Amino acid sequence: MNTLSLERRSQILSALVEGNSVRSTSRMTGAHIGTILSLLKRVGDGCERLMDRMMRDLQCERLELDEIWGYVHCKQKWAA
Repeated sequence: MNTLSLERRSQILSALVEGNSVRSTSRMTGAHIGTILSLLKRVGDGCERLMDRMMRDLQCERLELDEIWGYVHCKQKWAA
């Protein structure tokens, strides 16, 4: 199995964080779409574990929710 270097993974994630689509990230970096999606899944799972472990018993008086959740939730609903 081939593994991406840290520099290549950083390049891919940086493009995604900047708002590029998976396809455009693939074109920009030369990485296969499946590779990008696999990396995104691994990073997302790691973030979920980190947030679940670190963000406990928060005393929040105000929450600000981004409208992107509605889009993601809508997409997940149709994927099922």
